[in-house]
Amino acid sequence: MSEPARVSRIGMVARWRPVHRGHLPVLRALCDLAGTALVGIGSSNRYNLRNPFTLAETEDMLRLALAGRDNYRLIPVPDLDDGPRWRLMIMDLFGPLDLFVTDNPYVTSLLKDDYRIVRPVGLVPPEARLPVDGTLVRREMARGDGWRPLVPDFIADYIVNNQLDYRFRREFGLQTLALETVVS
Repeated sequence: MSEPARVSRIGMVARWRPVHRGHLPVLRALCDLAGTALVGIGSSNRYNLRNPFTLAETEDMLRLALAGRDNYRLIPVPDLDDGPRWRLMIMDLFGPLDLFVTDNPYVTSLLKDDYRIVRPVGLVPPEARLPVDGTLVRREMARGDGWRPLVPDFIADYIVNNQLDYRFRREFGLQTLALETVVS
């Protein structure tokens, strides 16, 4: 799969909680491929088991991940629990785009008639792809310190310096571990 040609405007919505090593090449590719990268922070109105960092904390992590780049905008994207309304909100928040990046089949079904859809894996060369996801990071964070190798060092420092790992374990650790036993 070849990477897309450089475009004017590219958009993506993800939860980014936390920003991990799998996100980093995608975020950088967004900025490298576009004049303007619109980085949507999904579930911006939620603080729960799947969204255990606040909007401000997530914005801080994204700014750290995109340090040195100035061609992006962070856009909070709240959950509406209504796909058609969410689609209209995305159209309003993001406006015209050359590409919309998503790996979510439901989001693809909502936006396929409005935007050209590409998967994140299509933006990143094979050697830069990492099989890390937020669920894995949060599960390791619930267990202890095994999460640190899964996130960039500067994100680990941010999380530790702000004691977000301790807060996560206190507020969501047991629930996270309980989900693991249900899935296994």
